[in-house]
Amino acid sequence: MASSPSSGSRPNRRRLASSGLGRHFVSPRRPQDKRITQALVEVPGAEAKRHRILAAMEQLMNPDHPILKSPLSPPLITNTLPDSADDFIADDGMETLVLESESDSSTGEALSNLALKRRIWPDRPTQSLYNSWSTLIPTLVKAQLQYSARTHGKPLEKIQKVISACRTLRCASKWTSLVCLFLDLLIHHGLFPTAPSQPRMAVSLELLSFYRALFEHSCDAINALTHALKTYYSRRGFRLTDSKGDEIREPFRRGLGHAVQWYDILQIEVERQIEDLLERCRYQVTRFEEASPIVNSPDSHPNSTSSPSCNPAISHDRDPPSSWCSSILAQRCPACFGGTFHGRLTEEGADIHVATDGNFHHRHRRSAGDCPHFYDPTYFLSKGFVDEVGCRIDAQRKRSPKARDPLVPDEAIDLCEGAYEAADGKKQKAAMDSFDDTGVMALICRHDIPLFFTNIDSPGEQQKYSIALLQHLFSLLPPQATVTLLYDVGCILARSLSKYEILPEDVTNRLRFATTAMHAYGHEWACQLVYNPRMCVGLGLSDGEGTERLWSRFVRLIGVERSSSRQRRLWLLDRHATAIGQEMRIDLGDWIKRRLRRGIKDQGSVAQETLTRCRIPIEELRSQWLHQQKSQLSIRTHAPARLKTELDIVLSLQADLDTSHKALQATQFILGKESASDDTIQALESLASGHDRLITKVETLYASLNIHDRFPELQGINLEFVRILLTARDLKMNIHKRVIASFFEWDKLDRAVGGAQQALGTKLHQQTRKAIAKRQPALMTAIRKFNSYCEQLESHYDISSGIPLPSPLPTKLAELRADPTLMEDVWITPSAGEVPLWLEDSEVRDGIRALLKRDRCQEEQLRLRTEADNLCRFFGAELAALELAIRSLGGNHFTAALQQRQSNFLQTQSRWTNPLASSAQFAAQVNKAQQVVPGVSGDSRHPSIASIPTTTLESLDLEGDDDQTFTDEVLHVDSKQAALADLLEGDTGPLDHDDANDTTNFSLNVDNLLIDDYNVPARESNIVVPGTFTARVRPPCNGFPHQIFEPKDIAILCSPTARLNDVCINSCAALLYSELKVPNVSCAILSTHDLPRIRYNAPDEVIWRQCSWTQYWERDIWVLPIHRPSRVGHWVFCAIYLPSKEFHLFDSLGDQKQWKHDVKKDIMKLIGRLILLARDHHHHLPIDLEGWVARPLNIQPLQTNSYDCGVWVLAAIIAVLRGRHVTGVREADVGDLRHYLSMLVLSLPLDVQQMS
Repeated sequence: MASSPSSGSRPNRRRLASSGLGRHFVSPRRPQDKRITQALVEVPGAEAKRHRILAAMEQLMNPDHPILKSPLSPPLITNTLPDSADDFIADDGMETLVLESESDSSTGEALSNLALKRRIWPDRPTQSLYNSWSTLIPTLVKAQLQYSARTHGKPLEKIQKVISACRTLRCASKWTSLVCLFLDLLIHHGLFPTAPSQPRMAVSLELLSFYRALFEHSCDAINALTHALKTYYSRRGFRLTDSKGDEIREPFRRGLGHAVQWYDILQIEVERQIEDLLERCRYQVTRFEEASPIVNSPDSHPNSTSSPSCNPAISHDRDPPSSWCSSILAQRCPACFGGTFHGRLTEEGADIHVATDGNFHHRHRRSAGDCPHFYDPTYFLSKGFVDEVGCRIDAQRKRSPKARDPLVPDEAIDLCEGAYEAADGKKQKAAMDSFDDTGVMALICRHDIPLFFTNIDSPGEQQKYSIALLQHLFSLLPPQATVTLLYDVGCILARSLSKYEILPEDVTNRLRFATTAMHAYGHEWACQLVYNPRMCVGLGLSDGEGTERLWSRFVRLIGVERSSSRQRRLWLLDRHATAIGQEMRIDLGDWIKRRLRRGIKDQGSVAQETLTRCRIPIEELRSQWLHQQKSQLSIRTHAPARLKTELDIVLSLQADLDTSHKALQATQFILGKESASDDTIQALESLASGHDRLITKVETLYASLNIHDRFPELQGINLEFVRILLTARDLKMNIHKRVIASFFEWDKLDRAVGGAQQALGTKLHQQTRKAIAKRQPALMTAIRKFNSYCEQLESHYDISSGIPLPSPLPTKLAELRADPTLMEDVWITPSAGEVPLWLEDSEVRDGIRALLKRDRCQEEQLRLRTEADNLCRFFGAELAALELAIRSLGGNHFTAALQQRQSNFLQTQSRWTNPLASSAQFAAQVNKAQQVVPGVSGDSRHPSIASIPTTTLESLDLEGDDDQTFTDEVLHVDSKQAALADLLEGDTGPLDHDDANDTTNFSLNVDNLLIDDYNVPARESNIVVPGTFTARVRPPCNGFPHQIFEPKDIAILCSPTARLNDVCINSCAALLYSELKVPNVSCAILSTHDLPRIRYNAPDEVIWRQCSWTQYWERDIWVLPIHRPSRVGHWVFCAIYLPSKEFHLFDSLGDQKQWKHDVKKDIMKLIGRLILLARDHHHHLPIDLEGWVARPLNIQPLQTNSYDCGVWVLAAIIAVLRGRHVTGVREADVGDLRHYLSMLVLSLPLDVQQMS
């Protein structure tokens, strides 16, 4: 030990200056020898701790030889040791406190500067602990498999107080101190140790399994469970204390945390060994199918093994057949990667659709540190591989770009790049001094199933992450497979790959890019024409927004990740991705059903109706669409920003010259009246000549802009018109960005309020609203300015120029969202000949949008059919591989696990069955697997594969979700569905009216329909309608409640051209019921509000309160007036005949297209809901929803104006009340009928309360 300086000597830097008057001098500092000023300090207690550990180790190694204490050795202090071995273990090596013993000052300063610091890197004991766990886990696999086989499907075994191999526990017991404990004995009894050696606590395997399943859905940290256990035991009177009797603050956190972590690693090891065994069997099955002429058919399953990968955790030894995707891809999404036929052109949509996106919320704090490596992620690409891709990108960008022919002008791509933060890889999205990992980037398939991830450790969303994911994906695909990638900034990434050789040419030739559907509207219009998935041929309904839906399922992990070690963070993300992927793979059949119903059927029908309504040939619409693409992708439609700046300079000079010219003319005029001197005249002539020279220079400057060379079409067009046109174009681009941002903010609020996303919280909600309110005035000002430019352009417009004028924009956000011209750029070049129809005719634009939507729906249906076939192939091949693995083991400890996996996989048959892949197709795959297994194994025994019965029972969906399917094996009916259970047990037919299995027959047969001969009372000329109206009152009558006719409603009814509102319809129907109903007609008149209540899922008590007074369960006919919302609104009528199960549909305009939607979506749901409510209130109504027939009462329009539809509905109600079906009222009688109805209202007594 170096000696410290004596107390008598004082270092130079600490000597005091001399006192007295004058200047004070201080000796300059000089470097000191560290051997003089530095001292080695021994940490208190370190040597004693070392001796204790050595003595304990010697005692363990040589238990028969007692340790002789040396008189110089310190005594063993037992009360300083931890109470358990678990407390001595550092949690991830990050909570051990260390002392700093080095200092540049003297011994006293060194002791005073000692500080406690948190270690963020694992030390040697922590590394040794993790190594012990890693060595132990493989030895527990067999015990874990045996325990699972023994307890699966059985009640939990009671853990005995004494762990013994004796079954009866009656043998003579003997107590012995154990030196070593075989931990597989703990596993045998359902316990897992909290330490790899000498554990003092064990945790139930069932508790660990439950927490694992709970974490997959809640992502609650282990602290929640440990604190709950401590609270639970404390309330029961169990306090955990140390040797001193003090209560331990966190008795379970460290031990239970280790048990949870390493039990999951044990499960992963079990799954890995099972997967390796299955991989060998899959390889044999695929080779046998490829070589066998019996099973080698177009329907054979294309499963395979994987090709070499950059990540050792997800690579395999064998190469797959050339036509099959890697096994890891087929296992994650069999619908996308289970096919054998690849090579579809990228222009036709490509074979596979994937999407990628980054998320910068999943950060990791640098201060949280790291722990030793204990897990190889199966989803995350290695950092070395990603960095290698990044180095290659940097090297390529230093070279000259390749010559290329861009699909979109670079001017448009530059604007997209400036509008999106994701395009700026250098923009810092997280504080790098606080976070070492700043986010995660995901690659998913079109079914939203996660495929791979990369860890983002750079400030921004650099291109190396997406390119690394693409490169890894292509390494697992057949050489002829093609891919479409949907990315927020796909246009920018596509340009980068086309300019530089970042990826091999054979990869880029098989790759196509598109933007995501939601973010596409933030791109330039020219970019949307090429990269918008709704405009790209072959993309179907793939939207690329699955990454957003995936991030919503990871949101609960954000808080846990930031405080975990780096290795644990990757482990948590990877395991959560595994759980989500498995859940979504099982849901593939339901996904196809939802896409068929909500996507193809709903959207396709709306598109077809639009095409039918516009009455323009499909060939003409396609021609106009191609013309629009060609025109708006032209480079001339993108004027450079520099051109507008130069034009502004020229125009400002021109304005100054015009001012000076007017001043010269005024001066000459004034001086011309008076005699001017020669000097004045000479000065004026000089100014005039100078002005002429300036005009010549301005014209030269304007000619130097080469506007006519750049845009020959603009030659001869007014310069002021060109300037305003370019300014309006730039302003609309600015408006476009502002509006899209506003839409995103409002959508965020709407989704949070509607429950589609998590609530924003009060603070974030208010901040978002304030941000919207702050930006809205600027947006409205920009829109008004643009509209003023449109007005100025119209004043300067020359019809001969051929440049289409831009349309003004609405100033209301709701109207702006639906405006079709919002996304279109301002046209800045003349059109050859006449203005094209796609630009001039709104019906053509609507038809083009409907045509594109219909094409995407048709493409989606073809792709869904292929994916359904892929599911069938995968199902058969996986069953064969499972059965082959079970046979090849012959009673091994893996057999029970494989049988359980086979049983669970068979359950997916009922989930994967869909309209495009029936149960018969899955049964054929089972038969095929039964043929393959004996051929591969050589065992002639009959396979144990059996199909799962798939009887499906559909019930009424009271919440509006038409996708829920109940099987007969998992059907549970609660008390609220008692009426539905009665229907099912009574075998009266299901009440759920499913669109996919619709049994309603729409018949045009008008036989047996009675025409009403009601004569409308003629209008009397001597009756004078008052100019002002007073409210009228109708007391309760014929079961109808009290009614009040307000003056405004009476005025509407008396006006010959006013459209009736709901008050007029409901009140007049009640009056007609009392006036005209014949005695033998049993009908209930429902309100116009009843159907909207059903449509928007009103509570049962509300519907019952509004409908029960009609006593509809006792009536044979239900009269239902319906309002169709549209631009002006339209009234229609439906008469429901319960005994004959018929709908009589009446529309005065003769439109039959909307009726199928009304009947299937709304009316059938109303009937089912009212039947259930009646039975809930003990009213018998023996009606089901099968076998109904819908009959239109008219197929020709009866109404020629736009305001009498409500009167026609009342005429149809009159026919029903009189026991007829079809009204005999003619259009000439409608005015008299309206007058008759108004007289009925005016004959009611006045409202005395309002008069008073």
